[in-house]
Amino acid sequence: MRTIGDRVDRSAPARERILLTAHDLFYREGIRATGIDRVILEAGVTKVTFYRHFPSKNDLICAFLEHRHRRWMDWFVEALGRHGGDVDALAGALAEWFNDPGFRGCAFINSVGELGGVVPGVLEISRRHKKDVVGVVARLLPPSRRRLQEARALCVAVDGAIVRATFDESPENALRAFTTLAHSLFRPGRPPARRRGMQ
Repeated sequence: MRTIGDRVDRSAPARERILLTAHDLFYREGIRATGIDRVILEAGVTKVTFYRHFPSKNDLICAFLEHRHRRWMDWFVEALGRHGGDVDALAGALAEWFNDPGFRGCAFINSVGELGGVVPGVLEISRRHKKDVVGVVARLLPPSRRRLQEARALCVAVDGAIVRATFDESPENALRAFTTLAHSLFRPGRPPARRRGMQ
């Protein structure tokens, strides 16, 4: 996925360097495990500069999630288009993400798991992210009175696949299970199509 492994341009403005560094470290190593001093060091800024842009770590966490939301949603919409722009595109987009070497699960699920309601804003931003994902998925479905309900059901399956893919030896089990669930929702009685490379 293109949002992972951002390269920090040393000539970029300080705020951008801090944010991209935090994005990479928070996603890869966890928010609690990443101290402010580490972000400052790797971003190549002074403490004074850091605190001028982010008065606290909580401010940086919320900025990280907002940044992650924008970048991930841009990638998600683009990936769905590349994979056909329909319900079947979900499995293709997920496979692309899960097989990225930098995949570490959902930054929003991870952040809520780490911080819950401890950091003001984390739950709010994460809920908004998931709501926006539902909106994108709903647009893949044919118009009906149940469209939003079906999109929510699919997104529960997406979240389950994401969590499973983070700890399985291979993401294929999660992708296979997701495909089965998606097809059972929208193609009752029809066996799920096999993705290339899945046995």
